[in-house]
Amino acid sequence: MTCSVCTGAMGIDHFNWRIPFDHTAPQEFSNTDFLVHLISLEITCLICGLLFVPIGRSWVWDYSITVIGVHVCLCCIVTGVLPWMWQWWLEIGCGLILMVGFGQTLAYCTGSRSSSAHPLMFDNEEYYYS
Repeated sequence: MTCSVCTGAMGIDHFNWRIPFDHTAPQEFSNTDFLVHLISLEITCLICGLLFVPIGRSWVWDYSITVIGVHVCLCCIVTGVLPWMWQWWLEIGCGLILMVGFGQTLAYCTGSRSSSAHPLMFDNEEYYYS
Protein backbone atom coordinates (compact mmCIF):
# COMPACT_ATOMS: atom_id res chain seq x y z
CA MET A 1 0.00 0.00 0.00
CA THR A 2 2.76 2.45 0.81
CA CYS A 3 4.34 1.71 -2.55
CA SER A 4 1.17 2.75 -4.39
CA VAL A 5 0.87 5.91 -2.25
CA CYS A 6 4.53 6.77 -2.94
CA THR A 7 4.00 6.11 -6.66
CA GLY A 8 1.14 8.62 -6.70
CA ALA A 9 3.03 11.14 -4.57
CA MET A 10 6.07 10.98 -6.87
CA GLY A 11 3.86 11.60 -9.91
CA ILE A 12 4.63 8.33 -11.69
CA ASP A 13 2.00 7.63 -14.37
CA HIS A 14 2.06 3.85 -14.07
CA PHE A 15 2.21 1.52 -11.08
CA ASN A 16 4.67 -1.35 -11.40
CA TRP A 17 3.74 -4.13 -8.99
CA ARG A 18 7.34 -5.37 -9.04
CA ILE A 19 8.76 -2.17 -7.50
CA PRO A 20 8.72 -3.51 -3.90
CA PHE A 21 10.62 -6.62 -5.01
CA ASP A 22 12.79 -5.35 -7.85
CA HIS A 23 16.42 -5.10 -6.84
CA THR A 24 17.70 -5.05 -10.41
CA ALA A 25 16.75 -1.40 -11.04
CA PRO A 26 19.65 1.09 -11.02
CA GLN A 27 20.33 2.21 -7.44
CA GLU A 28 20.49 5.94 -8.21
CA PHE A 29 18.61 8.79 -6.59
CA SER A 30 17.72 10.11 -10.04
CA ASN A 31 15.75 6.87 -10.70
CA THR A 32 12.17 7.44 -9.50
CA ASP A 33 11.44 3.70 -9.25
CA PHE A 34 14.38 3.36 -6.84
CA LEU A 35 13.17 6.31 -4.76
CA VAL A 36 9.65 4.87 -4.58
CA HIS A 37 11.11 1.52 -3.50
CA LEU A 38 13.41 3.08 -0.92
CA ILE A 39 10.81 5.39 0.66
CA SER A 40 8.01 2.81 0.65
CA LEU A 41 10.22 0.09 2.15
CA GLU A 42 11.43 2.29 4.98
CA ILE A 43 7.91 3.58 5.76
CA THR A 44 6.53 0.02 5.66
CA CYS A 45 9.27 -1.23 7.99
CA LEU A 46 8.59 1.61 10.43
CA ILE A 47 4.83 0.94 10.45
CA CYS A 48 5.27 -2.84 10.75
CA GLY A 49 7.62 -2.45 13.68
CA LEU A 50 4.98 -0.42 15.49
CA LEU A 51 2.15 -2.79 14.54
CA PHE A 52 4.05 -5.85 15.79
CA VAL A 53 3.96 -4.55 19.37
CA PRO A 54 0.36 -5.61 20.17
CA ILE A 55 0.98 -8.99 18.56
CA GLY A 56 4.43 -9.87 19.77
CA ARG A 57 4.94 -7.65 22.80
CA SER A 58 8.69 -7.84 23.40
CA TRP A 59 9.23 -10.33 20.54
CA VAL A 60 9.18 -7.60 17.88
CA TRP A 61 12.73 -8.47 16.84
CA ASP A 62 11.66 -12.04 16.00
CA TYR A 63 8.75 -10.93 13.84
CA SER A 64 10.91 -8.30 12.14
CA ILE A 65 13.68 -10.70 11.18
CA THR A 66 11.09 -13.18 9.89
CA VAL A 67 9.34 -10.55 7.76
CA ILE A 68 12.61 -9.30 6.28
CA GLY A 69 13.66 -12.89 5.55
CA VAL A 70 10.38 -13.55 3.75
CA HIS A 71 10.81 -10.27 1.83
CA VAL A 72 14.31 -11.29 0.67
CA CYS A 73 12.98 -14.70 -0.42
CA LEU A 74 10.09 -13.09 -2.33
CA CYS A 75 12.53 -10.71 -4.03
CA CYS A 76 14.59 -13.67 -5.17
CA ILE A 77 11.50 -15.49 -6.44
CA VAL A 78 10.05 -12.47 -8.30
CA THR A 79 13.29 -11.47 -10.00
CA GLY A 80 14.84 -14.94 -10.22
CA VAL A 81 18.20 -13.64 -8.99
CA LEU A 82 19.85 -13.31 -5.59
CA PRO A 83 20.54 -9.61 -4.98
CA TRP A 84 24.25 -8.78 -4.96
CA MET A 85 24.13 -4.97 -4.86
CA TRP A 86 25.41 -3.64 -1.55
CA GLN A 87 23.01 -0.66 -1.75
CA TRP A 88 20.02 -3.02 -1.70
CA TRP A 89 21.34 -4.91 1.30
CA LEU A 90 22.02 -1.59 3.06
CA GLU A 91 18.43 -0.56 2.37
CA ILE A 92 17.10 -3.86 3.77
CA GLY A 93 19.39 -3.55 6.81
CA CYS A 94 18.21 -0.01 7.53
CA GLY A 95 14.60 -1.18 7.25
CA LEU A 96 15.30 -4.00 9.71
CA ILE A 97 16.94 -1.59 12.15
CA LEU A 98 13.93 0.76 11.87
CA MET A 99 11.50 -2.10 12.41
CA VAL A 100 13.29 -3.55 15.41
CA GLY A 101 14.32 -0.21 16.89
CA PHE A 102 10.97 1.52 16.84
CA GLY A 103 9.00 -1.63 17.68
CA GLN A 104 11.14 -2.65 20.63
CA THR A 105 11.23 0.93 21.90
CA LEU A 106 7.45 1.17 21.77
CA ALA A 107 7.16 -2.23 23.46
CA TYR A 108 9.49 -1.05 26.22
CA CYS A 109 7.71 2.28 26.68
CA THR A 110 4.24 0.73 26.81
CA GLY A 111 5.28 -1.95 29.27
CA SER A 112 4.70 -4.77 26.81
CA ARG A 113 7.61 -6.74 28.17
CA SER A 114 6.75 -10.38 28.56
CA SER A 115 8.35 -13.44 30.00
CA SER A 116 10.57 -15.64 27.91
CA ALA A 117 7.50 -17.51 26.66
CA HIS A 118 6.35 -16.66 23.17
CA PRO A 119 3.22 -14.46 23.25
CA LEU A 120 1.18 -16.92 21.18
CA MET A 121 1.89 -19.79 23.56
CA PHE A 122 -0.78 -20.46 26.12
CA ASP A 123 0.33 -20.00 29.71
CA ASN A 124 -2.67 -21.74 31.16
CA GLU A 125 -3.20 -25.49 30.85
CA GLU A 126 -6.98 -25.16 30.59
CA TYR A 127 -6.55 -24.07 26.96
CA TYR A 128 -4.91 -27.38 26.13
CA TYR A 129 -7.76 -29.48 27.46
CA SER A 130 -10.83 -27.53 26.41
